[in-house]
Amino acid sequence: MTLLFNEENKAKIAKLLTCYPNKMAACLPVLYLAQEQFGHLSREALDLVAETLDLPPTHVHGVATFYTMYNKEKVGIYHLQICTNISCLLCNSYDVLQRMEKKLGIKVGQTTPDGHFTLNEVECLASCNGAPALQINDEIHNLVSPDKVEELIDKLRAKITEKAPAAPVSV
Repeated sequence: MTLLFNEENKAKIAKLLTCYPNKMAACLPVLYLAQEQFGHLSREALDLVAETLDLPPTHVHGVATFYTMYNKEKVGIYHLQICTNISCLLCNSYDVLQRMEKKLGIKVGQTTPDGHFTLNEVECLASCNGAPALQINDEIHNLVSPDKVEELIDKLRAKITEKAPAAPVSV
């Protein structure tokens, strides 16, 4: 199956290209558009970005694998990413991570069987002053404690049950 950008994203890409000095500089935002449209960056999606920007596929693949914000595999409705870099580590991020694994019944790198949650460990969310930090989809949560995990996941599950879109949830 050949992937193609939808008309809306083609228009966004055309506009993006006017904001950058060359096509290579637009690689990050175009990758993000591809991820939004296709759910993750499969090899086919990466090749489409390369073709769209007239870049070598190896360059686009290298960019996508360097940044943790790009998902190379399908993720759940809610993508939970806990920072375990030094500031968060010192503030017990591994306790938060273990509580999430227990509550969700999965390990780091896995997705729940219902496809609702994916759990990942990341090196840095650039939120050291709010350690430990957790990113849920595109939203950062600071000062997350193991005790908040139960409530947080229950709130997210309730949103799914309500058939609401993956909206931000505060803890």
